[in-house]
Amino acid sequence: MIKKLLIANRGEIALRILRACREMGIKTVAVHSTADRDLKHVRLADEAVCIGPPNSIDSYLNIPAIISAAEVTDADAIHPGYGFLSENADFAERVESSGFIFVGPTAATIRVMGDKIRAKEAMIKTNVPCVPGSEGAVPDDPTKSLEMAERIGYPLIIKATGGGGGRGMRVVYDSSDLLESITMTKTEAGAAFGNDVVFMEKYLQKPRHIEFQILADNYGNAIHLCERDCSMQRRNQKVVEEAPAPGLSTEQRNHLGNILTKACSEIGYRGAGTFEFLYEDGEFYFIEMNTRLQVEHPVTEFITGVDLVKQQLLIASGERLKIKQEDIVPRGHAIECRINAEDAETFIPSPGKIQRFHQPGGLGVRVDSHIYGGYTVPPYYDSMIGKLIVHAEDRDAAIARMEGALIEMVVEGIKTNIPLQRKIMKDTTFREGGAGIHYLEKKLSQQ
Repeated sequence: MIKKLLIANRGEIALRILRACREMGIKTVAVHSTADRDLKHVRLADEAVCIGPPNSIDSYLNIPAIISAAEVTDADAIHPGYGFLSENADFAERVESSGFIFVGPTAATIRVMGDKIRAKEAMIKTNVPCVPGSEGAVPDDPTKSLEMAERIGYPLIIKATGGGGGRGMRVVYDSSDLLESITMTKTEAGAAFGNDVVFMEKYLQKPRHIEFQILADNYGNAIHLCERDCSMQRRNQKVVEEAPAPGLSTEQRNHLGNILTKACSEIGYRGAGTFEFLYEDGEFYFIEMNTRLQVEHPVTEFITGVDLVKQQLLIASGERLKIKQEDIVPRGHAIECRINAEDAETFIPSPGKIQRFHQPGGLGVRVDSHIYGGYTVPPYYDSMIGKLIVHAEDRDAAIARMEGALIEMVVEGIKTNIPLQRKIMKDTTFREGGAGIHYLEKKLSQQ
């Protein structure tokens, strides 16, 4: 069993991991930048090591500094959280070659699933449904690219194979725009990801974003923990997530879930992971796999009763999965609102000192946040300052509970997107369930 864990992350996810460790009797090491010395998990950890200045390139993305911190504190393992180095195969490789346990999949698996072309090829081999597309990189020959696009059919989307976070993708509606769009996406991808390879897929008009949470151990055992609907998005970034997905039948869930658990066994996956799909007209289309813990994991924990972080740590320690598929029965409905330090209308980040913070409470209400009164939100990192999650007996009750929790939540001194989240909860289309991924973006553009 892991005895001491270094948490290679910051903010609410670092605190979430620390709390799981505390319950399991695992000692913790917090690494932090000079801007994060007052973070809550840094104060609560058994040990803390400063690994560099505020710029993440010199701290949270500094692999030698993180490895050195693990060495000087005699840590057994490193948990990457999400973001930063969590899906960096080189980091996973360095962690294990340095004699530490990496809480996540193998570097080889991360490399395959981190490359969208290779990931899609792997999924096709394991019978996971995929979006019709180029089945490989877009050719350099313009004529062949145009012919390929005609076979797929317009509209289509050009994607960077190494992309993520909503970047490195461009929708093309007509052949006259294809070649320029390919060039622009390749340029953007090369600058952002150091990899300018792109591919093309059919662009679905009104899809939903539905993803399946899985857990797999080192011995070929895998289970799925139902699905999440993450269709409320702005600029390809999730704003609200919920589980289970509205309107999805038990038969659909079990059918795809069984395919995914078999796929995990075939590709030798271990740890927690998420298969992401576009869902339209009753059909699922694989888009990518996240080889890490997701921001929205609490909604899955609420409906299944499974602590995903603890399971990650047990699997990394070499334990077999003790949970069977038949043990996973979704109960009730859970919703998560991401709380960001940003203007609710302009979306301009709003760093600064929090003068007063009051978090909501009551039955079925959970707040995952690292902030507190007097804490200063730095300008160097992602604007998310917390997550508000609720659970109730059904979706209508969960929406009502979230409305009350958002009213109770007070963050003064900076601007937040709480007003936007309150509007979403009152939105008729959202309340009906089943809105597509473009709905929120279009609604905001009309205001």
